[in-house]
Amino acid sequence: MALSETEKRRLSGVDIQTRKKGVLVRPDLCIGCRGCQTACKEWNKLPGDRTVNRGTYENPPDLTPNLYNKIRFVEVEEGGHLRWLFISQRCMHCTEAGCMKVCPAPGALYRTPEGAVAFNKKKCIGCRFCLAGCPFNIPRYDAEEKISKCHLCADRLAFGLEPACTKTCPTGALTFGDRDELIQMAKASGFEAVYGEKDLGGLGVLYAFKEFPSFYGLPDSPGLPASVAFWKSILKPLALIGLGGAVAAAAAHYITVGPKEPEEGGEE
Repeated sequence: MALSETEKRRLSGVDIQTRKKGVLVRPDLCIGCRGCQTACKEWNKLPGDRTVNRGTYENPPDLTPNLYNKIRFVEVEEGGHLRWLFISQRCMHCTEAGCMKVCPAPGALYRTPEGAVAFNKKKCIGCRFCLAGCPFNIPRYDAEEKISKCHLCADRLAFGLEPACTKTCPTGALTFGDRDELIQMAKASGFEAVYGEKDLGGLGVLYAFKEFPSFYGLPDSPGLPASVAFWKSILKPLALIGLGGAVAAAAAHYITVGPKEPEEGGEE
């Protein structure tokens, strides 16, 4: 008897349509302790980042090659009072992952049985296409020009363990589990809409917001950048047939690096 596509996906262990596993983020429960940051660094053996005092408790100021998960501090002034909002910033593990769509190196980015987007540094060629294809500006590159980002603790999930960040969170602001159950849990708690439920085919990292996503620096309606369509429709076909190599390389450089600006005081 022939199996349906749904049955094939489930038997293969990778049901990316329903996102078998995921993380639910509830900023209203986050106290900004950054225990998840520390646990992530400890498990992945990531060194510390040298920073300076910028007049804020938020540290480091952004994701780095050595920081896969960061608590972003958001200051909101309401009626003369200052509110601090906290949110976990990390790879979203999209079903329609722009990074995977544009990556030209086979195996550099791959899907785990739990639906996460993981990476293999040995296969990364340092082209930075993934950064251009990510609507959330997540991938970072280390000193060797290799990709670095959250992989949802794929090495822990493979042995039935939850990610280090969710295991450490003391308040329940981060919860790991079956994606469908996490969505039901959020809606049962009074959240009518769950950010990431349907966006980009369904995100592996879901958010239950009381404010607009833009409050936290997230796009209200995330979509794939135009560079993804450009790569798939123009650059990739050229590369496959071996034509227009110089044009493809120049266009790829423009997308990932940008135009070269003239130096100050230089010749026109």
